[in-house]
Amino acid sequence: MALASSMLTAMVSLAILFGAVLADIGGQDVADRIIDRYGLTGAGADAVRDVFSSTADTSVGVLGALFLLISMLSFARAVQRLFEQTWQLKPLSMRNTVNDAKWVLAFVIYVPVSGWLFAVAGRGHLTLAVNLLEASLSGLFLVWGGWILSAKRIAWSDLLPFGVIVSVLMALYGVGADFYLPRLFNSYADRYGAMGVVFAMLSAFFGIVLVVVGSAALGREVRDELGRIRQGERPPDDEVRREWDSVVSQMRERWHTTRGRISSFRPSSKPSEELSDELSEEPSEEPSDESSDAPSEKPEQP
Repeated sequence: MALASSMLTAMVSLAILFGAVLADIGGQDVADRIIDRYGLTGAGADAVRDVFSSTADTSVGVLGALFLLISMLSFARAVQRLFEQTWQLKPLSMRNTVNDAKWVLAFVIYVPVSGWLFAVAGRGHLTLAVNLLEASLSGLFLVWGGWILSAKRIAWSDLLPFGVIVSVLMALYGVGADFYLPRLFNSYADRYGAMGVVFAMLSAFFGIVLVVVGSAALGREVRDELGRIRQGERPPDDEVRREWDSVVSQMRERWHTTRGRISSFRPSSKPSEELSDELSEEPSEEPSDESSDAPSEKPEQP
């Protein structure tokens, strides 16, 4: 979720920048491009205009440029941490600022090019083909991004499985987003007004981040498996069975732990009436005086 929030901040900053640039050259503003991209109507389209229509009248000053730079570098470092953690690399943080800046410049070019593809194709029979082309472009950009953000510590060949997987999943996500996002924008706009656009954008970016993170993890596993195959290593025949048994045992252990915690909060199973009955049925233990109870026996005289 943190990566999606960072992406939202960076994209809103870019929208302000592009809105100012498009206003100077007399092009279509950001709000109309978003509406045309997803075919928004009704409350969703009105909310998008309310949020982004002011970007055309906004001039980017010194403070705006500084905020844009900080937000973009923060987003670049978030993506950098994704690759470092997935490939278990030593974090570089601020020492990789030069490569982060290169990635930011490429991202500033990638975003309008991706939007231009949909603007040219429109929402017709070419939408699916444009989704596939845009997904391939995204996969290529992310592979290059993993290489540059890792300070070239991850080879291109190691990133290729990730690129293929993320391209396929991004194409599927793009097709689904064309049907789902218009309803999401309209629903959030009806509930929250202009603020609903921000919530809808955050949800859309969370889906993109989920695709990228899952593809990175799966691509790393595929790369490791391909490396073992090239080296002639074969997993044991019962490896799958052992992994399954390990998962089952862990689930059972967690289930028993959770069940024990739940049972510790339950009241006693015996009601108070039964306890009182049991206490009343117990025989009373009182000392008896055998000498007083037993009849006196006199010895017989001859």
